[in-house]
Amino acid sequence: MNERKVALVTGANKGIGRAAAAQLAALGMTVLVGARDARRGEEAAAALRAAGGDAHAVTLDVTDPATARAAARLAEERFGRLDVLVNNAGITGSGQVAPQDALDQLPSVVDVDMVRAVFETNVFGVITVTNAMLPLLRRAPAPRIVNVSSGAASLTIAATPGGPLAALPASAAYTPSKAALNALTVQYANELREDGILVNAADPGYVDTDINDHHGFRTPDEGAAVLVRLATLDDDGPSGGFFNDSGPVPW
Repeated sequence: MNERKVALVTGANKGIGRAAAAQLAALGMTVLVGARDARRGEEAAAALRAAGGDAHAVTLDVTDPATARAAARLAEERFGRLDVLVNNAGITGSGQVAPQDALDQLPSVVDVDMVRAVFETNVFGVITVTNAMLPLLRRAPAPRIVNVSSGAASLTIAATPGGPLAALPASAAYTPSKAALNALTVQYANELREDGILVNAADPGYVDTDINDHHGFRTPDEGAAVLVRLATLDDDGPSGGFFNDSGPVPW
């Protein structure tokens, strides 16, 4: 049986996911680097190993239940449990663009197929992976689930005229998908509280990644910090919350 805690991070071959994987590995965890592309996943895992971490690539497309089941089988066979699940994989639907350029997501003109595709990854994919991993999480002494959300998902902030999100165009795909993810986080937290599984949503901030064509002003390491904090909460830590570096984010 592996003595290290075991963490799975989806979408971990680059960006915030890779930074979170590196930070968890630096804490002494065995990290499963989830990636759709096997080659990129292995390259990321190899880099983490070269830095002294215990990392293993796992081919995982969150929209493909078969790959989620296969990843769960691999984790069970090699480690017997899963201590941490970070649901990081996500898409904007608009390609690699800055949010201010995502006019194709305006509710009045959006392609409904885009909305479906975004929800398929950002919401349904989280359900697919989480449910595949729950039997393994239940075997861990202090299991944690972290769902990577966005500050844009805050209905309170988004609805504030002249607020920090006022300059962004309205979104019928990405932003609602993250708001739905927040709601899903609360429901998982409510269901799993008696099992001792803490489930929270993280707002990493506006991070410099491919997803926004590198317009972000935070580094991936800075964005990943809140993910790692929620992944390593003490047993008396919160569950069903939405947090950034400064603390709770309003719903």
